[in-house]
Amino acid sequence: MTDERFFERSGRKIIVTGHYGSGKTEFAVSLALLFSALEVGKSTSSRAKEPAANCGAPVSVALIDLDIINPYFRSRERRELLEAAGVSVFGSVYDKELSAELPALGASLRGPLEDASCRVIVDSGGDSSGALVLNQFGKYFTDGETTVLAIVNANRPETSNLDGALAHIASIEAATGLNVTGIVNNCHLLRETTADIIFKGHELCEKIREATGKQLWCDCYPDGIVAQEDLTGLSGNLMPMGLYMRPTWLDK
Repeated sequence: MTDERFFERSGRKIIVTGHYGSGKTEFAVSLALLFSALEVGKSTSSRAKEPAANCGAPVSVALIDLDIINPYFRSRERRELLEAAGVSVFGSVYDKELSAELPALGASLRGPLEDASCRVIVDSGGDSSGALVLNQFGKYFTDGETTVLAIVNANRPETSNLDGALAHIASIEAATGLNVTGIVNNCHLLRETTADIIFKGHELCEKIREATGKQLWCDCYPDGIVAQEDLTGLSGNLMPMGLYMRPTWLDK
């Protein structure tokens, strides 16, 4: 593990994959909001001080919702929140029409992929079948700008042990032809998440790292539910997560 923060060692284009229920979409939304906040902070700092040395870095953020297979918990459902934070949202050809479930993608989503000044987070399908949608845009993900992340939730049956997690990652790679470069620990039980649960997920992700050589990108924790200071001893790359995709009425 390097001293670089996870968002400093990522490519301009970040593909987020993961099993249904892993928290993949929650992670994609949280990451887009984090990058947008960083860009706002960078812009404010550069106006107050000298011009930023890394002037070629992305200056805008977009989230592309390619999860058109699963009709539940889609990142584009949080379009209003994301756009208010400065994140452009792309995906279905039906744009803001959430009731239309035909798996049709809008041509406009190619824009941010081709724009070198835009940081792009791609919320892909939840399993190998959903990830196949990525193949339509394969030419955009063959360069050194792309980081592919696998979200691993050790509390999901499909990825609760090393064999299951490795099989899932292998299926994503086989379906897309892309190499998963980073593992994200997102072991959670929604609002019942504790620090011990996150440590449990970290242990599994360490085993994946040792077995594959893939980088443990970060450990996620639900902001406001688990305190960061309770996670001392983890990688140091901690990702605060919102519960943007979980309606509060589901917990009643």
